[in-house]
Amino acid sequence: MKIFVTGATGFVGSAVVRELLGAGHQVLGLVRSDAAASGLAALGAEPHRGSIEDLKSLTSGAARADAIIHTAFNHDFTRFKQSCEEDRGVIEALAAPLVGTTRPLVVTSALGVLPRGVLVTEETAPASGAAAHPRAVTEQAVDAVAARGVRVAVVRLPPSTHGDGDPHFAATLIRIARETRVSAYIDDGANRWPAVHRLDAAVLYRLAAEQAQAGRRYHAVAEEGIALRNLADVIGRRLGVPVVSKLRDDAAQHFGGFAHFAALDVPASSARTRAELGWAPLQPGLLADLEQGTHFQ
Repeated sequence: MKIFVTGATGFVGSAVVRELLGAGHQVLGLVRSDAAASGLAALGAEPHRGSIEDLKSLTSGAARADAIIHTAFNHDFTRFKQSCEEDRGVIEALAAPLVGTTRPLVVTSALGVLPRGVLVTEETAPASGAAAHPRAVTEQAVDAVAARGVRVAVVRLPPSTHGDGDPHFAATLIRIARETRVSAYIDDGANRWPAVHRLDAAVLYRLAAEQAQAGRRYHAVAEEGIALRNLADVIGRRLGVPVVSKLRDDAAQHFGGFAHFAALDVPASSARTRAELGWAPLQPGLLADLEQGTHFQ
């Protein structure tokens, strides 16, 4: 298949591109710059110039492909709600050429949209009301295009999708610990992050593009839940700084805009995903990855 990948040069998307090429697929990758286009072409993929702000470029790319994998997202946490709302338009643009066809669209969501404090599964619906997560609009958009006859599925990523070069969740905790000279967790640190290595996540995206059933949610979860206290312990030891608890009322002052994510408690199962798609994670877990990777360089 020729598969159109948004975020093709990003942390997750670049791993997806390599996984698809290695499995014999052709890749059409969304890129913004000449440098990104050159790098993608060097891998054997075809660059498609555009961006998630240029909706016409998304529709034209999707129209050229047999399947679409959408991994792009603006991770500027200072405008997180706006980025979530913009994802709705991106999904609609990608879906437009697929209405009435069997060509699959695989969309990225986040496990953080689900209810807190209980083991969630692929059947669990996003939290609603006061507990609703801003990124729940992504799954609302998926349901809307599915109702129009699009074969769309969702891959829910954990708070920590990790690996060398991780620019997001674990990296943010490490940066805050460096800046504040303490590695912190909230209250007793028992809240849990599920996790997956980006190379394992890339395999799941490929399997979803090849096999996904319309409307399905798939969980890219290799580890159901790692206590934030354990993560803080590794960061503190590797940086040589104290490991401390912050009361929930003080979390915003310490973690800034990341406090919401530092408090997440979303243990998650991937049992149905593994059974349906034959997905079997093989890469190191989050704590082992932090110990042996390049995160502290």
